[in-house]
Amino acid sequence: MQDKITIAIQKSGRLYDKSVELLKECGIRFNTYGNRLKAEATNFPCEILFLRVSDIPAYVEDGVVDIGIIGENVHIEKNKFIDVVDYLGFSKCRVSLAVPREADYGGLEYFQGKKVATSYPHTLKSFFEKKNIQAEVHLINGSVEIAPSIGLADAVCDIVSTGSTLLSNGLKEVETILKSQAVIVANQNLSPDKRALLNKLMFRVKAYKKAKHTKYILMNAPNDKLDEITAIIPGMKSPTILPLAEEGWSSVHSVINEDDFWDIIDQLQEKGAGGILIVPIEKMIV
Repeated sequence: MQDKITIAIQKSGRLYDKSVELLKECGIRFNTYGNRLKAEATNFPCEILFLRVSDIPAYVEDGVVDIGIIGENVHIEKNKFIDVVDYLGFSKCRVSLAVPREADYGGLEYFQGKKVATSYPHTLKSFFEKKNIQAEVHLINGSVEIAPSIGLADAVCDIVSTGSTLLSNGLKEVETILKSQAVIVANQNLSPDKRALLNKLMFRVKAYKKAKHTKYILMNAPNDKLDEITAIIPGMKSPTILPLAEEGWSSVHSVINEDDFWDIIDQLQEKGAGGILIVPIEKMIV
């Protein structure tokens, strides 16, 4: 029987949709209907488990599952002996300290001797230890932001995406102690066969990630400016150049990084390029 890997993803929440999208963009087909806790891929030797994200690090460490997609914040908080295989760039957030809006906050010394409520006690205690802050850390699972208003704590440490929840509960964000994004984690003792399957999956993940940040560009360019234009858009190896029916012009094809898009377009137009088309790339193998 062919070996397979077991992949754990969040069963519901902000990581679920992006994790499912990632796997399916990597060509892995499976059903997600209903309240299923397990699904078998139809075209890749793997099984997907839908679990509470806070449980995934322990399952990966124990070998119950081989790999998992979790938030970096969860990985750091749970502090398990597992490997981070890749950073995925989605589900970005931060773990931050927040105090009542009316508090006169002048720096980390504010927290000396204070009670701080959090769902991230390990992360917070480690941060305070590094900063030589002596504070009482109170573990709360859920609704951390109400702790100051009910007299349970002087401040909170919680996950923040936009900060709107803190504001609506009369709090202000004052310190970021951790920036987080989704990561792929793996058991440290995978068999050679499972390690090979993980490498095969990661090849697909990297191709998908590369394509997400890259665009295919086509343009018409005057031949006397080709050297200058190709220097602006060198592509993976070199641009493709095809002669046009109109003498003195060529069609230039290449790839560009999305982050540099508008800057590059301005430079190309200055060099006389026209008829510029930008096409999304689905996958990119380099």
